[in-house]
Amino acid sequence: MKVALVHDFLAEWGGAERVVVELHHLFPKAPLYTAFYLPQRLGKQKSLFDGWQIKTSFLNKVPFISHLYSPLRIYALLAFEQFDFSGYDVIISSSNMYMAKGIIVRPETIHISYLHSIPKYLYGYTTARNWRQSFVGKVIAPYLNHKLRLNDYLASQRPEVVIANSQETRRRIAKTYHRQAEVIYPPVNIPPQFRTYPKKDYLLVVSRLVLAKHVELAIKLANKLKLHLKIVGQGPEEKRLHQLAGPTVEFLGQVDDETLRRLYQGANTLVFPAEDEDFGIVPIEAAAYGTPVLAHKSGGSLETVKERVSGLFFDDLTLESLLSSWRKFQQLHFSQKQLYNWASYFSTSVFDQRIKHLITKLMGEKKV
Repeated sequence: MKVALVHDFLAEWGGAERVVVELHHLFPKAPLYTAFYLPQRLGKQKSLFDGWQIKTSFLNKVPFISHLYSPLRIYALLAFEQFDFSGYDVIISSSNMYMAKGIIVRPETIHISYLHSIPKYLYGYTTARNWRQSFVGKVIAPYLNHKLRLNDYLASQRPEVVIANSQETRRRIAKTYHRQAEVIYPPVNIPPQFRTYPKKDYLLVVSRLVLAKHVELAIKLANKLKLHLKIVGQGPEEKRLHQLAGPTVEFLGQVDDETLRRLYQGANTLVFPAEDEDFGIVPIEAAAYGTPVLAHKSGGSLETVKERVSGLFFDDLTLESLLSSWRKFQQLHFSQKQLYNWASYFSTSVFDQRIKHLITKLMGEKKV
């Protein structure tokens, strides 16, 4: 069985890239097709892709693609349509905003598309940047986005099977693409055995520093109550957040996996204020190390946080709502064993088994 992997682009490290890495562990001989590859943007995780057979589109040759990839998404579908997938039995695409789901394959080839999200900027969801406030966002984007929505819908009809990374994403796929998706949660690296961790006196945020993550709420909470807050992540909101932060807030930037594990192990609370998250792997990672979560009650967080077992929700994206839930949070006891058991439902082994079972089933149906 010849397998190929397809991913929107490799220019940042996040949950989608973790899925691709795990798929490559499952199929180590599979080449990876992607719109463009910018290893310098992957930080400490770029070594994870060493030795891979990576095939890029014509967009990889565009000067300054690292700054232009957002406006050039008008060519995303074309970039993926020009790849040749003849000779492969199974294609697994990993897609979000750049329409890797729109590849063209032979009728006998199985195309499974793992969708991390629909392109939020096309359908009115909160996005990483407030692009509607710019001249381009107000004047040009409405016309471009109409064309992109047409392309996106066309691309969504091409995969034989669609996988959603959460029930939240499954509902968005059904509403937007009129397709039924199977839910397979992303793989989370869970420690093989339970152990307890001594907790230190700090809160933790692990997030891209973008608008929709609302990291400013965690900073305001730390400022208000003089709590020590450690922030892991980088992004375009970083300068603004630095200006907002008081003396008890520490920015750690991007860290390697071992450092992140130690931070999870020591944190007494993970604050997760993301709005309309598609899945949100961070609350599961925190639970695996016995750290409860204070999360905004929206999106995929409703699936990754089990109230009063792995954490607590706050309703509104305001400091007042977060403070109210924080006070309730302080009155609760969270069992590290229960946190670990909850995280185990999302383990890498569960993901691997479900992907392999799906492929075996589809290959069997092709032979009938």
